Amino acid sequence: MTKIRVSFLLALLLLSSYCFLQDSDADAELVAETVEEGGDLGIVDDDVVDFNAGNYSPAPGVETVCIFPKNLAKTVVAGQETELLIGMKNEGDQNVKVLAVHASVHLPYDHRMLVQNLSAQAFNNASVPASVQATFPYIFAVSKFLQISRANNAVVILQPGTFDLVGTIVYEIDQLPYQNTFYNGTIEVIEAGGLVSIETVFLVSLGISLLVFLGLWVRGQIQNLSKKTKRGPKVETGTRTVDASMDEWLEGTAYTQSKASKSKKKK
Repeated sequence: MTKIRVSFLLALLLLSSYCFLQDSDADAELVAETVEEGGDLGIVDDDVVDFNAGNYSPAPGVETVCIFPKNLAKTVVAGQETELLIGMKNEGDQNVKVLAVHASVHLPYDHRMLVQNLSAQAFNNASVPASVQATFPYIFAVSKFLQISRANNAVVILQPGTFDLVGTIVYEIDQLPYQNTFYNGTIEVIEAGGLVSIETVFLVSLGISLLVFLGLWVRGQIQNLSKKTKRGPKVETGTRTVDASMDEWLEGTAYTQSKASKSKKKK
């Protein structure tokens, strides 16, 4: 039973790692293509309009992806800048004019609970022609003091941990506004100087569990082998006695005749 559990956990770990690496490689490949084909488009402007109030639909033929360069674990240090790259593919017939990028942090179990509105970045003269791909950087910083406000105006201070990041890129096609959500998933917020994250703790715990299961299985195999070695055929030494009833049952057979001849010889 222990052997089955160990094999199952190993298979699950390998499958999860394979799927994670496959997704990361695919995103990285697409963004690498956008850098080569689209180049560095647009200039980041700090004096930007608030685009958070807009609620537009995505345009047909416009696709976006997002990666965290050299940060596949999506770990964000509170109070420090974090960079991500947004890849945009324009498969439509008209140019796409990119306006800005903005994002927000929410509680993972309820996106209505806003933790922080991150700064928006606007782009001047940034456009993606038809059948072209382009890459746009977005740099943000999560506050050291994460908090949410309750309905009764009570402020709740949050500890670093897992949160949801929702990132949106706003653009125009033929002077009509659109937007795509390039990322809607979890990030791991840690304190500055914190080397241990929830993912690290999980992986270490999983590794220890596998070693424990493996040790129990090996111990069981050794115990079974020891029991088999101790069990052996019993060898009796000394004078062999034969029950009288057995002699009666064997009377007239070759065994009794042989026994009689041996007795005569001794006399």
